[in-house]
Amino acid sequence: MKTFSHSSTSGAQLGTLTVEQGCPDLDLVGRSGCSRPAKALWFDRSKFVFLNFMVEDSKDVRVDIQEDKLIFSCKSADDTDIYNEIHFFDKVQPKDSRERRYDRTINVLLRKMKENVAWPRMTKDTGKPIWLAVDFDNWRDWETEEEEGMAEYEKYLDPDDRGVVNDIPVLRVTRQGADALHFVTSPLPEGCEAHMKVDWERRFDHMQQHSAPSSTSRLRLPEWSEEVPFIVHPNVLPHDLPAALLGVAEVLIQGSRIVQAPNRVDLPSSSPSALMQIRELGRQRSVIELDTPGLKPEQLEFLERTVNEKIRASVPVNVREVSVDDPLVEQVRSRGLPDDHAGPIRIIEIEGIDSNMCCGTHVSNLSHLQAIKILGVEKGKKNKSNLIFIAGNRILQYTDKCFSVEKALNSLLKTGPEEHVEAVDKIQKSVKMLQKSNLNLLRDLAVLTAQAFKSDPKRGKLFTLHRKDGDNEFMNIIANEIGTEETLIFLTVGDEKAAGLFLLAGPVEMVESLGPRVSEMLEGKGAGKNGRYQGRANRMSRRSEVTALLQESLELHSQQEE
Repeated sequence: MKTFSHSSTSGAQLGTLTVEQGCPDLDLVGRSGCSRPAKALWFDRSKFVFLNFMVEDSKDVRVDIQEDKLIFSCKSADDTDIYNEIHFFDKVQPKDSRERRYDRTINVLLRKMKENVAWPRMTKDTGKPIWLAVDFDNWRDWETEEEEGMAEYEKYLDPDDRGVVNDIPVLRVTRQGADALHFVTSPLPEGCEAHMKVDWERRFDHMQQHSAPSSTSRLRLPEWSEEVPFIVHPNVLPHDLPAALLGVAEVLIQGSRIVQAPNRVDLPSSSPSALMQIRELGRQRSVIELDTPGLKPEQLEFLERTVNEKIRASVPVNVREVSVDDPLVEQVRSRGLPDDHAGPIRIIEIEGIDSNMCCGTHVSNLSHLQAIKILGVEKGKKNKSNLIFIAGNRILQYTDKCFSVEKALNSLLKTGPEEHVEAVDKIQKSVKMLQKSNLNLLRDLAVLTAQAFKSDPKRGKLFTLHRKDGDNEFMNIIANEIGTEETLIFLTVGDEKAAGLFLLAGPVEMVESLGPRVSEMLEGKGAGKNGRYQGRANRMSRRSEVTALLQESLELHSQQEE
């Protein structure tokens, strides 16, 4: 069985030379000249690590993902060469990793070789490059990681068709030039007839969500003197598609017969039976980027009403295929063609509403959308906003879900839907009062704990304490009360069999030396200064090992002083 493996944007293997600003001429990115590193942010998940390079209007992007390192290069908007090289903290799976180019960033998703193991840092070495920082806005605990992690992963994939080829399940479909690549669970014998069956429920859902944004693309809104363009907001550029899926056979759908290899099928990509690319439209709801900071409620109401009127009018949706040199190509709305485009161009026309280039699958008329429901508007990029909507069968699914939630809240809150907000508000206020009371008790307990230690004539130079229901403030109060000039303090809070928080405080030199080692032993991540090192620990069960290390260090320090 032939496996289709991951390749970088360019497919080229780059060098391993690290270059700093002000370097001599070196051929690092396919040309001579100096390069500088791009600023990068990263955050951790249970199955993935996310790395985002902050480069606006990047060109010639190359991402080489290997098991133990990543090499990134591109050109910035002003033609400056960008080069970054990162040796990973732990190994990743290159074939199941992805990269995506956006207008302002290049985002990389790395699939961990060891799942559910936290990365305390991005790099193998403890020294952090000045251009690399933690993305604290996206850092979170892993309690809901299973669902959210997969949602993050799917942002790097484009919605595509599913189905079977000769009763063999199709796991993924993507495009390579004029060909549609199908990933299946087992190879097909060379020379056999290829019979395809599409998952119509999935296809029709994509058709509805894909056609819905176009139906709003040139509507005039009240109090606006000009048309406001609605831009479908994909998670990736429309033609920047993923290249691989680990552990499955590659099937190239080009025709109705397999002629080249045991897992290749020949079929023209323009054939109506070929499975087509669809933009990312969200798992449950879709987003349109608006070139305006926001919309007024009356404008949203007008937009929703007008679009649904067009749906009820069964406005036709026509598809035309023209050559690249056809004058019509210059007259329709477009983001441009991909570099590897081949064959005719598809133009989608919704009569009286919009005409644009699109390779996605659309409905034949707007009545197939059934309805569009605008859920609201959220703040987007600078001077832009995101319109959230659902269409077609997703409205029915959303209604079912909302009703199920409503029934559950009725039972939990012992009130009707009209009183849900008021009931939740009362509960939140009660919780805040209890939290405040609990916090005051913890503060008092911290002070008493420290005083008990200080009043013990047999106290040593090491103080350790673990408490399940504490926090950072609790630990810092104890450290402040005891004093860290002569005492080494190791405190932890949280579940002993799971993750929690830790604090190491004491003489500055000892804390600077021991802090990173403590964090590594607890399989956590942390930082510190001025005699304090604190962070998150994922292996609280190793507290006894840390205590032994600290005791040994104190004894060695005492011997050196003598």
